[in-house]
Amino acid sequence: MVYGGKPSTGCHLCRKRKIKCDEGRPGCRNCTIYGRPCPGYRPTPDGVFRNETTKVERQLKKGTVPASNSASSIVSQNSELPGTLGHYNGNSSRSNNSLSLITVADASWEDRAVCYFFDQFISPPDKETGIGHLAYLPVLYSRIRQHNSASSSLPWALEATALMTLGNVSQAPQLILQARRGYGRALRTLRRALASPTEALKDETFASVVLLSLFEDITGERNGLFSAHTAGFEFLMKLRGESQLNNTQGRNMFSFAYAHTYVEILALGDKPRVDMDFIINQFNGTVDPVERLMLATSKIRKVFLAMEASSSPPDLAIVQECIAAAEECDCELSQWSLHLPDHWLPLIVYSNQGEPLLTYNYISYCVVWSYHRAARVMIQQLLLNLNRTLSAILSKTKEPNDPLIEQAALCEVKLRAVIQEMTTDVCRSLPFAMADVDTLGRPTTSTEARNPSRAGHVYGLLWPLWYIVSCGMPTPNQANLICTVLHRIGHTHGIVLASILAREAAKLSVDVNSNSIQAPPPYFGEVELAALLRSHT
Repeated sequence: MVYGGKPSTGCHLCRKRKIKCDEGRPGCRNCTIYGRPCPGYRPTPDGVFRNETTKVERQLKKGTVPASNSASSIVSQNSELPGTLGHYNGNSSRSNNSLSLITVADASWEDRAVCYFFDQFISPPDKETGIGHLAYLPVLYSRIRQHNSASSSLPWALEATALMTLGNVSQAPQLILQARRGYGRALRTLRRALASPTEALKDETFASVVLLSLFEDITGERNGLFSAHTAGFEFLMKLRGESQLNNTQGRNMFSFAYAHTYVEILALGDKPRVDMDFIINQFNGTVDPVERLMLATSKIRKVFLAMEASSSPPDLAIVQECIAAAEECDCELSQWSLHLPDHWLPLIVYSNQGEPLLTYNYISYCVVWSYHRAARVMIQQLLLNLNRTLSAILSKTKEPNDPLIEQAALCEVKLRAVIQEMTTDVCRSLPFAMADVDTLGRPTTSTEARNPSRAGHVYGLLWPLWYIVSCGMPTPNQANLICTVLHRIGHTHGIVLASILAREAAKLSVDVNSNSIQAPPPYFGEVELAALLRSHT
C-alpha cells in the first residue's frame, strides 16, 4: 500500500477541466467566468491509499515514473514593494512574473490560453457596484461552443487574443504564430458576419470587434496610435441603435466601444464618422457614475468641433462662446464627484513614511477616476489655448492694462493649478492601481492583496496615463513615474501598446516641456519580443 497523498480539493468542474481551482465558497471564480454553475466540492478525507506495488514496478522497469506536479499552469509572483510615493517609481518586483506551463494531456493550448485570458481580463460585475470588465465574454463563448456555431467569429477572435496574451507573457513564439493565424480566420469570419444584416446585429459579432481591438493593443500594432477597429465600432454602435442600451450586456459593450472611439477623437484628434448623440443622450438623468462621465465628456467634442469650424483666425465672439462652452463642460466634470455615492470617493491614506496616497474600495473605481482626471486635464488645456487666443485678439484691440487681458492671465494660473492637482492625484493613485498597496496604504504581497493587479484593470489606465504625461504639464518626477508604470504594464501583462505609449509619451513630454525626461530602458525580453512580432507581420 502506498499513500497517494491528499486528493485535490478543487471543485468537480475545475478538476474535469484540469485547471487550478481557487476553491471559493460557495462556488469558485473559474466556474463563474466559464459561464457554468459551480458543481461544488467533494468531501476531503485525510488521504488516499492505493495498492500500486505492481504498477510502480512496471513503471520503474520502463523508466516512466510520472512527475508529481500535475498543475496545468503556475504563475509565480514575488513582491518587494515600495512604501512611499516619494520612493515609489512605478516598479515592483511583482513585474518579474514567470509563467511555467506544464503539459496536461487533455487540455489544448487554446483552452489553457482562454483560461489565462479570462483570469486576467474578465471581471464579473460586482454586486455592490455592477462594474465588471468584459463579463459578457464567457457567457457568449460558452453558448457558441455548446451550439458548435461554425459561422461565428467569436471563438476565433477570443482564442487568437488569448493565445497572443499568453504568448507575449511567456515569450512563446509558437503561441504568437498560432495567435496570428487565428486572428486571420477571425477577420475573415467577421467580414462575412458584418455583410449579413442579421449577424451584424448579434452581440457575439460586436464582442468579436472588442476582442480584435484588444488583440491590436496587445500586439501594439496600431497605425501609429490609431486603431483599425474604430470605424467598425462606430458602424456597429449606429446600427444597433438605442436598443443596445436595453440590457446590461448591451450597455457594457457600448461603454467599451464608446470609450475606445472617444479616446481617438479627444486625445488623438480623430474626426467622428458617426453622430452618437442620439444614443449618448439616453444617459440624460442617469445616476450611474460611468454613464454620467460619458455624457459629460461627450460635450467636450462639441467645443473642439466649434473651434475647428470657425474662421482662421477666429473672431472675438466665437472665442468667447467657446470659452463659455468649455467652462460649462469643466463645471459639469468638476460636479461629477459631488454626486457620487460615498463608497465611490477616494480614500486619503498615508504610507509607512507618512506620505499621502489615494486608495479606493475597488480598482475599477480608480480606473474611472483616472478617466475623469484626464478629461479635466483635457478641458483645462483647451481653455488655456482659448485664453491665449483671446489674449492675442485683445492685444490688438485693447490697451495692455485692459481688465480683460489681466483676467485672461489670471485664468491661466488657475487652469495650470487644476492640471497639476489632477496629475498629482493620478500619481498618488498609482500604487493602489498597480496593487502595490492595499486600501489602507499598506504594502501588499500577491497573496495578501484584496484586488491583485490584473491585465483588465491596468488596461483601462493606459490612455488616461498617456494623455496626462504627454500633455507636457507633469513634473519630471511625475512623468518618469507614469512612463515607468506604463512600461511595467507592458512587460508584466504582455500589452505591447503600454510600452509604446510610454516611449511616445516620453518623446512628447520632451518636445512640450524643456525639462529633460528620460524614458526607462526596455525590460529584458521586450526588444526581442518586438522583433519577433515584426518578423510575423
